[in-house]
Parts: sequence; structure tokens; C-alpha cells
Amino acid sequence: MTFSSHERSNILKEMASQELDVLVIGGGITGAGIALDASVRGLHTGVIEMQDFAAGTSSRSTKLVHGGLRYLKQFEVKLVAEVGKERAIVYENAPHVTTPEWMLLPLYKGGTFGKFTTSIGLRVYDFLAGVKHSERRSMLSKKQTLEKEPLLDPNGLKGGGYYVEYRTDDARLTIEVMKEAAIKGAKAVNYAKAVDLIYNGDHKLIGMKVIDQLTNKSYRIYAKKIVNATGPWVDTLREKDHSKNNKYLHLTKGIHIVIDGERFPMKQAIYFDTTNGDKRMIFAIPRDGKVYIGTTDTTYTDDPINPRMTAEDRDYLLDAINGMFPSAKLTPSDVESSWAGVRPLIHEEGKSPSEISRKDEIFLSDSGLITIAGGKLTGYRKMAERVVDLVVSKLEQETGTHYPASTTKKVKLSGGHVNGSAHFPNYIEEKVKEGVNLGLSSDQSEALVRRYGSNIESLYDIIRTDINEAQNYQLPLDIYATIKYSIEHEMVAKPVDYFNRRTGSTLFSIEWAKKWKLPIIDYMADVFKWDDDKKHSYTLELEKAFEEAVEPEGKQTKEELLSKVE
Repeated sequence: MTFSSHERSNILKEMASQELDVLVIGGGITGAGIALDASVRGLHTGVIEMQDFAAGTSSRSTKLVHGGLRYLKQFEVKLVAEVGKERAIVYENAPHVTTPEWMLLPLYKGGTFGKFTTSIGLRVYDFLAGVKHSERRSMLSKKQTLEKEPLLDPNGLKGGGYYVEYRTDDARLTIEVMKEAAIKGAKAVNYAKAVDLIYNGDHKLIGMKVIDQLTNKSYRIYAKKIVNATGPWVDTLREKDHSKNNKYLHLTKGIHIVIDGERFPMKQAIYFDTTNGDKRMIFAIPRDGKVYIGTTDTTYTDDPINPRMTAEDRDYLLDAINGMFPSAKLTPSDVESSWAGVRPLIHEEGKSPSEISRKDEIFLSDSGLITIAGGKLTGYRKMAERVVDLVVSKLEQETGTHYPASTTKKVKLSGGHVNGSAHFPNYIEEKVKEGVNLGLSSDQSEALVRRYGSNIESLYDIIRTDINEAQNYQLPLDIYATIKYSIEHEMVAKPVDYFNRRTGSTLFSIEWAKKWKLPIIDYMADVFKWDDDKKHSYTLELEKAFEEAVEPEGKQTKEELLSKVE
């Protein structure tokens, strides 16, 4: 099955032409994981997503496939053990979107963690998470801690813990899982919204009415089993199914801000206590010449489709940084961009947002709707396995067909076919040389290989054959290759898909994004044959995304202020 934007309508028609074994509603990391597990086991699988893939929570996380050290503090031993082991599996199956990141935990007098308890805690963490020997924790003296990160406040510093997390690109991880599911036979379409549930005479759920958000065409898609993996919207679908009960979602919002590395020259990723006494902890992580900082954790009651940073959110993180790094003296003008995400947690009476468990839970309604709620990015594969186990157990009872157990632990993700994580550095070196021979710089080549892994072959094929077309749009070869590849192999349908989720440039390279937006939009307009109105609409949508990444929610633009004056 192709995964091209040009095939969206055809894929929807195919889904509607015959009954599926399982239809997954939701194209975030959980839905993608379910699609991969189900298709690997031989189930005829479909996925619909009302926005772009990963447009919700799955592109708005702290971008860590992490072992959950903070959950050890809350005695979530089972959760720590599971996600700790899962991050190593993700790294092995997709080293191009997962990178080991040494994390420094500075220990201060009166802080959350003492030196002895941290040493024991990290040792237990290493054991539960199955951390390999080369990545096990070490304890540092005050001098060693300041050598790792000189910007830390030395006052009251007692030392530090040093341990490994795994940094990821959450949106790209999601898209690689979905692409691999498509390779294995799943049919997946973005911008396809489930608007009505279809029941048989016994009030059993047998299908969904779906509207293509780009063409406004309607489809009726039938499936033996339907899975609700819609993240913050799972209760909305359960309400339609009349199956929402005393287990329901508690949405919390987390925001992140991005600072230029020259303005805040951190050497080392840090996980640290806030200095305002609220007993929360914050990450500050260098990435590609920037530093991103997060996250907040506040109850959220608005529409989850487009959460925003508020000035209060931003100032909370700036105060946290300035409290721990006194020389930084960061101000709101130093914030280059931001993102906000909504966590779909399962409500627990009397607990604050930070105290609510990140565990997942499966609900089965009387109509047969299967809902997966809660959970974490890191645990997506095990969550998917549990959901598909339930799906196949129901199918086996009803049809007598036997399905195999999950094997996704050993399934390489799209782009991950590089002979394992240990070989990936050699693969990068080899492919960088190939890129230089094609006319790219070594930096351009390395950036492409690190982002696309073994899919670099497809991008190099584009570069070999389309040099003239790249020149026609005044696009550098590497940029042209990524936009053409994203349309033909990653179902990019709008400019905002490319800039926000396929490249992450709205978050981490917003000036680059602004520089190249017009030639990229020109190219996309020609490829998709957009009329002037559609091209203008998509351009405005992208510009709004750029503005919302920078400006806090509620701040009026100059244009809005001028219109009021007029």
C-alpha cells in the first residue's frame, strides 16, 4: 500500500469497499502503533485521522522516549519497568528518530532528591528499566556537576546524578510507525473525520461515517472491530457511543519554549527542581543549536484541538530557568518559538495534574467499541499490543480464525533498516559520502540521513532525477527532496504538515521556515493544482501556525489592533 498524498481518495474508497477486520480512529502514536501491530498479525486494518497524523498530543510532547524516573518517585514501579524497556526497543528499531541523551540531575540542599536517595533511586531505575551497562547511572561531585554544566547555580549544589534518557522526534516517530504499518498492508488516511457511528439492529457498532476534510466527500467504512485511539477526544467518541462512564479523561496542558543556543549556551541536558517551591521538575535540553525547556502541567478544559502557550505558562518556565541558571537572565523576547500539548490522563479524584498516573487503560463498551486511554509516548508499542490482543481475542471467539501473538518488538520501523543502532553511525558516514557525491554538503547530507534513516535512498533518487525542477522553484536540492518525498511517501497534504510535523522547523528553525515557505508553497500548489483561493487559505494557515508558535495566547496582532482603531 502506498502512503502518498495523491492516493488519499483511493485509499478511502478501498476502505469503504469491503469490511475491515479493525478500524482505528486516531492517527497519533497510539493509533499508529495499533495499526502496525494489527497489520503485522494479518488483520485487514484501516486508520482514519481527522487532522494530520500526530497533529494532536503526538507532536507536542517533551520529545523524550524516557524511562520515567519521576514515576519512581510516585512508586509507579510497573510503569517505570515497562517504559524503560520499551525505549530500548524503540531505539533498536528506529535509531534515526531516537538518540541517547545523557541527563544531569543536579542535587541541591533542600531539593526533591537527596544524594543517597538519588543514588539508590537511579540504581533501582537502571535495574527496572533494563539499562545496558554502558548507560548506567553515575553519581557526580559538585565539581564534576559544574564541569558538566557551568551555568548551574553553584550555591547549595551538593553534586549530581548522571543517567541516560532517549531523545526523539515524536511526530517523525509517529509517521515512521504509520508508514511501516502501511508497508505491512494497513490503509491509513489523514484529514478523514469520523462523524457518525453506524450500528446494526442489535446495537452493535459495525462502522463509521467518515468525511474527507479536504474534498468534503462522505464514506461509510465498516469493520468487525472499531478502536477509539483519539487521545484527548476519546470521551467525545464514547459520548457518541453512549458509553462514557465513571472512568473519564482529565486533560492537562504542558508547554515548551525554545531559546537560541547562543543566548542560552547550555552544554548538557538537565532535569531540575523548580526554585519556586512547587516541587515540580523541568527539563532543559540542547537540540540542534537551540535549547528547549518544559514542561508545565495544568488542568485544561478548552477545546484540545489547538492548545496554546499563555504568558503565564511562558513566564513560569522562564522563572524556573532563571532560578536554576542565574546568569541566563532570560526574558520573554528570548523565546523563539513554543508548543503546547494536551495530556489525556485518566481522572483520579483528589489528585493534582502532576500526581495523576500516566498509566493506560482499555475500556470495552456494550456496543463493542474498544477505547484506549491514558498512557505515554514511550509505551505506545505495549499499549498497541494489549489493544490488538483484545481485538484478536474477540475475533477468534466470533469467527474461529486464529491470529499470531505480537511480534512488533522485532519489527524495524520505516527508516530503521540500518542493521541496528550500533551500525547506524557507520551507515551515516557511508551515506554522507554518497550525498556529497550528489552535490550536497556534508552537513546537508548528515541532516538528511539522521532524519530519514534508510529512507535516504528515496531522497537521493529524487536528487538524482529532479535537479532541474528544484532549480525551477529556486529550492536547494536537500529542501526540494524533503518536500517531494513528504508528499509522495508521508502523505503531506498541506504546508503546515510539512513545516510543523515532517520537519519540525516551526518549532526549532522558525526563521528557516519563514525563509522557504513561499517557494515550498508554490511547489505544493502546482503539484496539487490548488486554485488561488486554496493556496491563499493554506498560506494563511501556515502563517497563523508561525504566529501561534511565538506569541502567547490572547496577545493581539498588530493587524487586529489596527482594525479596531479603524
